[in-house]
Amino acid sequence: QHLPRPAPPGLPDRFRMFRSCEWEVLERSLNILQASDFYWGPLSVGEAHAKLQREPVGTYLVRDSSQGNCLFSLSVRMPAGPVSLRISFQEGYFRLKNWFSDCVVRLLELVVAGTRNNPLHFDEMGGTPLI
Repeated sequence: QHLPRPAPPGLPDRFRMFRSCEWEVLERSLNILQASDFYWGPLSVGEAHAKLQREPVGTYLVRDSSQGNCLFSLSVRMPAGPVSLRISFQEGYFRLKNWFSDCVVRLLELVVAGTRNNPLHFDEMGGTPLI
């Protein structure tokens, strides 16, 4: 389940310079992501966690990352509370742990499907697997 956003955000305004092939991947992915209802744009980690705290375990949203070296973060409501995981963008692919795709939405689909049989473990989650 994902937490739907209230209104469509604008394009993130803090992108580093990308090669033209990366920009095409990024622009296409942003268009798809903005059409989804789980992208909240420039939401802080505190705001994301406050919104997710009231939601069922497994609810997630995607927001702009506050880290300069990452474009997006996945914030998820875990049993112990919300956590945020950075989605990296390298060589034209968005990456989260061992999954990667040239589209953020497709990456999330892969992660959701893949964690049903093989839960993810992140240090940020203190040993609690992400399913």
